[in-house]
Amino acid sequence: MTISFIRIFFIIGSVIVGFQLGSITGSGFIGAGVALVISGFIVSLERGMRRISVRGLSSAVFGLLLGLIIAKLVSDALEILEPSMAFFTRIISTLVFSYMGMSFALRGREDFSLIIPYVRLRRYEQESDLVILDTSALIDGRVVDICKTKFVAARLVIPRFVLKELQQVADSSDYIKRQRGRRGLDILHSMQKNSPTINLTIHEDDFPETQDVDAKIVRLAKLLDAKVVTLDFNLNRVAEIQGVTVLNINDLANALKPVVYPGEIMEVKLIKEGKEHNQAVGYLDDGTMIVVEDGRRFITQSVRAEVTSVLQTQAGRMIFAKLEQVNSSAKKH
Repeated sequence: MTISFIRIFFIIGSVIVGFQLGSITGSGFIGAGVALVISGFIVSLERGMRRISVRGLSSAVFGLLLGLIIAKLVSDALEILEPSMAFFTRIISTLVFSYMGMSFALRGREDFSLIIPYVRLRRYEQESDLVILDTSALIDGRVVDICKTKFVAARLVIPRFVLKELQQVADSSDYIKRQRGRRGLDILHSMQKNSPTINLTIHEDDFPETQDVDAKIVRLAKLLDAKVVTLDFNLNRVAEIQGVTVLNINDLANALKPVVYPGEIMEVKLIKEGKEHNQAVGYLDDGTMIVVEDGRRFITQSVRAEVTSVLQTQAGRMIFAKLEQVNSSAKKH
């Protein structure tokens, strides 16, 4: 039973009840019309409330209660000074302080996280840490395999605004972006199918006053005391500056690559020219690039090369090597 069917059933039921009640006074159709308007308004209100998170609702309720308490204190004090205006003073102060309490609570709901029970109870009930995935991590997909290996025992959180950004990428007019977006959606679907092994949660919280998705992710991570999984270099730096722990999948992949040392001999197939004269470039199975000096004449061939140095860069690891003496001398003969 879908939510749309429930809404239709509710409206039809309301119209029938309204018609029956109206028939008692001889105005059945008027009662049905009034019931239709009221039920339509309730359904519209319910659809609008989907954008309101439980945390936001908790903040609003807290602000309302705080406003009512302040209004009661203020109206009682004013009633002592001017008893004849007590009724109007009570109404005005209740409206004003209720509005102000809800507004301040919603505007600064992150500051109320220590008070509002929903936020803290949710944090303590967790058996594992929270990890927020951004769009780049979803498109990359390696986080799925990492979670399946049980090396990361965390609850994965995907914010609704990240899903919206992923959908926009999937609907892009650019073919490459569209394919990347669809790949991300397929990976998300795969993660949901593997729910017994992957603990996945779609988080509804949003920050309408913030337009940038990266900024929203950082705010949500600070609010939930969560870590962020990303491949985005800029998000990585911004999050670290603001004290948010970042798990970069590329850093993990680089850490798991085999360690090589100068003087080590390895076999590599050279596939293209290097930037410098007579250089050739090949790749290991894990994608590590090897630059071989004097290897240009061996392009398309497999050679044995001796490692001379290893360079770690932001893009990954680069290995510099020279042709093994035995190999090169044999080629000359």
